[in-house]
Amino acid sequence: MPQVPQRFDAVAVRAWCGLALEALGRAREEIDAINVYPVADGDTGTNLYLTVESAAQAVEAVFRGLEPQQPSTAEAMRAMAHGALIGARGNSGTIMAQLLRGMAQVLAAGSPAAGAADGQVPENPEKPGKAEGESSHAKSSHADGAGLRLALRRAAEAAYEAVAHPVEGTVLTVASAAADAADGAEGDCATVARAAYKGARAALDATPGQLAVLGRAGVVDAGGRGLVAVLGALVQTFTGEPAASADTLHARVGGGSSAAAKHGRDAGTRVDAGTRVDATVACPDGPVDGGSPAFEVIYLLEAGDAAVATLRTRLDALGDSLVVVGGDGLWNVHVHVDDAGAAVEAGVEAGRPYRIRITHFGAEDAHTASAGQPPRERAQRAIVAVVPGEGLRVLYADAGATTVPVRPGELPASGELVDAIRRAHAREVVLLPNDGELRHTAAAAAEQARSEGMRVALIPTRSAVQGIAALAVHEPDRRFDEDVVAMTSAAGATRYGEVAVAERQSWTMAGICQAGDVLGLIDGDVAVIGSEAAAVAETVLDRMLAAGGEMVTLVLGDDVPDATADGLEQHVREHYLAVDTVVYRGGRQSALMLIGVE
Repeated sequence: MPQVPQRFDAVAVRAWCGLALEALGRAREEIDAINVYPVADGDTGTNLYLTVESAAQAVEAVFRGLEPQQPSTAEAMRAMAHGALIGARGNSGTIMAQLLRGMAQVLAAGSPAAGAADGQVPENPEKPGKAEGESSHAKSSHADGAGLRLALRRAAEAAYEAVAHPVEGTVLTVASAAADAADGAEGDCATVARAAYKGARAALDATPGQLAVLGRAGVVDAGGRGLVAVLGALVQTFTGEPAASADTLHARVGGGSSAAAKHGRDAGTRVDAGTRVDATVACPDGPVDGGSPAFEVIYLLEAGDAAVATLRTRLDALGDSLVVVGGDGLWNVHVHVDDAGAAVEAGVEAGRPYRIRITHFGAEDAHTASAGQPPRERAQRAIVAVVPGEGLRVLYADAGATTVPVRPGELPASGELVDAIRRAHAREVVLLPNDGELRHTAAAAAEQARSEGMRVALIPTRSAVQGIAALAVHEPDRRFDEDVVAMTSAAGATRYGEVAVAERQSWTMAGICQAGDVLGLIDGDVAVIGSEAAAVAETVLDRMLAAGGEMVTLVLGDDVPDATADGLEQHVREHYLAVDTVVYRGGRQSALMLIGVE
């Protein structure tokens, strides 16, 4: 049996995030199917998956950022809580984010008192890290079984505090039961985790008798089911063994596989709206579900505690299912309302809302509030592509693609790719991830989009230059399968290179590089280490063209002067007479230069 963590340290946090994501991935469709409360929109499993995915990505980023050192428990826990906060989706995801935040307040702190006051996400929301004076190897005094008990209790309390009108028979009840069961367990983290999991499962089984809508549908609470999966992953973290099989849990939901459909599920599509909403969105069909609000509104908000207290009061008067989580100036706001514009305007008055998402529960399409336009006809086919720079974004957009920008140092999550696929509004979608590290993320997004009725083909492009090659042969009037084959073939026939600057000392296939060295990569591996970008680029081109080629594509970043591009074009003309060269300006991107050879 592989070695498992004995304490709730950074390694345990990382393992738990990964196992929880896997567990939710397996259970996602089942949880979506039993989602009947508070709205039967069939997306609770997906929302929980995307929320935990964001948490896991934040933890991985901290581990990568501190290499070769290992982050402290506090650093890992704060990253997990912050990632869940900024990636929270839906009512269930928002509550899950608060549960994780409550645990972080204890496990990232040095004492129970400090846990409630100081175990918070850092002031800079984009860079979760250690508190001032904290060692990267610091040990939390609450990393044992007793600390886990405190963390589970604080998580349940924090979740109840975040919900405007708590309802029993929901994930809140399951979280409270887990904490109660943990309180009675004496021992290490594994013992406490097992007790919490057992208590949560028992509470989950009882939810149909506590909430009438669940009893009528013959299902357990979907959010509670997701929390049980996450707690099961916690047990596996400390024992190395699954807490229970998925089949066992599935049997407990009985015949609820079509519960959401029986309760009128007809979920809309999430779209990003602007920071301000200048026009109120009216529900074209009136309130859905016999008078329940028509829209789900979610946004991140930068605001102070006093302003958020006022915001809670305003939003509570506007709608229901109000959940506000966070702290230290950054909040995630979730509410169901009929007047989506008023909900966002309330956020504008409180502070700075962004990443605004509005879902219309009753219509085929969600509406961007500031646009106020009628639903579009769904196109037959669309291209969705991840792009690393503004210049490439324009290039891809001019070719008709819906683009997903890459933020510095942060790859998009699968939720962003799903949003882009929805935004493309087509029956058939070709997805170009344009980065090898996005392979699994893009696959998850494609699977989610397929579950929503779209036909999605994922072409495993590993660089934007491969995506350009695929776009060049795209013919929307061709049969979908034929078009995908042609695009895949063109991308696969394109070798890709990159010229970049080393951020730190590292061992590579070409030897040891120092911070500031210019690296030349071919098909993802470092092949050249040098000091001048032009010379490294020439060497990379020569090595790539040695295997043959007819076309060279150069995508230059902002820091590459025109003279370098001219010199490389001349080099190709002089040494490779039958090879053409095309140059694009990529704008601000992580690499100095992207190179493609077809």
